[in-house]
Amino acid sequence: MKFGLISTTALVAVLAATSVSAETLRLLTWGGYAPEDVIEVFEAETGHTVEVTTSNNEEMIAKLRATNGGGFDLAQPSQDRITSAQEEFGIYKPIDMSRVEAAQFIPSMLDATAENTTFDGDVYGLPHVWGTSGLIVNRAEAGQVTDYLDLCDASVAGNISYRTARPTLIGFAYSMGLDPFAAYSDVEAYQGILDQVEKTLIECKPNVKTYWSGGDEIKNLLRSGEVTAAMAWDTGGWQLNADNADITFVAPTSGALGWIDTFVLPSRGRADDAAYDWINFVMRPDIAAMVTNSAGNFTAAVDGSEGVNADLKDRYQASYDQSAVDNIKWYPPVPAGLEALEGATLDRIKAAN
Repeated sequence: MKFGLISTTALVAVLAATSVSAETLRLLTWGGYAPEDVIEVFEAETGHTVEVTTSNNEEMIAKLRATNGGGFDLAQPSQDRITSAQEEFGIYKPIDMSRVEAAQFIPSMLDATAENTTFDGDVYGLPHVWGTSGLIVNRAEAGQVTDYLDLCDASVAGNISYRTARPTLIGFAYSMGLDPFAAYSDVEAYQGILDQVEKTLIECKPNVKTYWSGGDEIKNLLRSGEVTAAMAWDTGGWQLNADNADITFVAPTSGALGWIDTFVLPSRGRADDAAYDWINFVMRPDIAAMVTNSAGNFTAAVDGSEGVNADLKDRYQASYDQSAVDNIKWYPPVPAGLEALEGATLDRIKAAN
């Protein structure tokens, strides 16, 4: 009886402690980064619950700006969208590295992200998922397309697509022999690059079947054959390749554009314990592989590719040899004000006849 009483008391204490420490994590992230099977394991292991809102860079910043950094406990913007948003809106709080299991992160990505997300001496971001944008090409119909400018060639007139978004401006600039990232610190020089790209993209408009805005849209256009070459993300090309061997992602000769989606803490988040628990949990190699199999992109987790689907590994290796990897143009932080210049340029391109 005494043993039973002690055991029951201990059990009640454990349950009480769990109920006090358990939190609801409000996660603002991209589609595929928090799959249901990962959430189920996390909730079972920690007692926390997870509420997921999927979004994109522009919407994440808009949501957090509208609430002065409230409404969410963990968000996942790309690493080039953090310092400028923090400078303008103050919507994040610094990362407490003492609460992060840093050994789980690939050191080079952890260091690069720390450098690119440091503001006023504090680090605001940790690396999670990374990938590239470049070209998706139907090699049977448009095998001559190997760089962004090739989308404007007469041989693919009426059969190409890209977004009216900043990656298009950046990619075309590199294909034209320009260096937009080097001009980030010089507004006048950057505007000069945008002016040259604007002229090229207006001249290219007759080649454009449509400007796509969603991943499903461009994949359907490529599947149907209405579009034979496009600017898009690597995962979309690999997904299409699974159904049609002629279609795949191609790293442009001028360099694919590389991005890293991060973990950041909104300034008015109220579940920091759950946020740090989630970060450390999803960077475990076994969980990282589950995220990659869901999202289609690899993570910054050490040994995170070990359990990844073999077909996905093969498609990645077919698109990227070492020289293509070395040629990736990684997005640096976007200085405050540059997006307004880009937005004006894109508006003029869309309005041009």
